[in-house]
Amino acid sequence: MVLTLVGSPISTCTKRVVAVFLEKQVPFKFVPIDFTKGEHKAPAFMEKQPFGQVPYLDDDGYIIYESRAICRYIAEKYADQGTPLIPTDLKAKGLFEQAASIEQSNFDVYASKAAFEAVFKPNMGLVTDKSVVDSLVKQLEQKLDVYEQILSKQKYLAGDELTLADLFHLPYGALLPAVGSNAIQERPNVARWFNSLTERPSWKAVKDGIVVTA
Repeated sequence: MVLTLVGSPISTCTKRVVAVFLEKQVPFKFVPIDFTKGEHKAPAFMEKQPFGQVPYLDDDGYIIYESRAICRYIAEKYADQGTPLIPTDLKAKGLFEQAASIEQSNFDVYASKAAFEAVFKPNMGLVTDKSVVDSLVKQLEQKLDVYEQILSKQKYLAGDELTLADLFHLPYGALLPAVGSNAIQERPNVARWFNSLTERPSWKAVKDGIVVTA
């Protein structure tokens, strides 16, 4: 059975998952939902995703949600095809998990909130609080100073091989210019790393939205 991903074509977290599908060369069916119609809060949707968020994955009745968990599931289920994204060596996997934790604790927590404030709120007819954006960007810049140190010694966040931890940064990292921050490009090693990620065909295919085919 083909895996079914239910999400929004413009959702950052949905793009994260689709990029991994493409890296792993896994066919899937995409079922789009419309935020403007409140489809993510419909009872049928919330039976599968009780938080009313996107995306969720249906693998022949096995339901899993949270984009990073879905990515891990895909990467491990299809470990023998496409791009290796989770190391199998214990110590290398430990460094991968460390890098994945860094992304959630030291990047996403600032970048996603800044994007919500500066990019998503205006689209919802709400007013951006510039002081909040400035505070979040300042904190993110301090974290990226540490990224710069790490990436001065290795190609990727977990070492010299690409992992999910790197790809996890793409959706919100790509939105930072729209937030008004050039923090990634101002740090040479961070810029080299992130630019290499945005040049991957998997990201180019989803960065402007997921194309829904009949």
